[in-house]
Formats: sequence, C-alpha cells, structure tokens
Amino acid sequence: MAKTKAKDINELSNDELSTRLRDLKQEALNLRLQKATGQLENPARILQVRRETAQVLTAITAKSLA
Repeated sequence: MAKTKAKDINELSNDELSTRLRDLKQEALNLRLQKATGQLENPARILQVRRETAQVLTAITAKSLA
C-alpha cells in the first residue's frame, strides 16, 4: 500500500474509514508476524501503518463529533 495523505483520509466516508481501519489492522498483524519470524523486508512499513491507523482513527472521531 502506498502512503496516504491526511487530506485523502478526511474525504472518505464512515464506511470507507472503517474498512480502511480493518485493513490497516490486518496489515499491522501481518507485519508483526513477519517481524517475529524474521521475514520482514521493510521495517519502516510498521511505522507507516501505525501512523496511518492513527490518522484514520482521528478522522473517525472528528466525523462522529461533527
């Protein structure tokens, strides 16, 4: 997955955000498993996924409060 800009995330609907969050959590799990087994090729991707997850959660919270 490519890096996503916050502006793009804020334009998504609630359903798209929840789907994106589920996908990111699944990817984070896969990356953790790869790290544990020594198969992780791009360790920086873990940080990218964590940041993008935080951005999606922030967008979900902002939409629920608006």
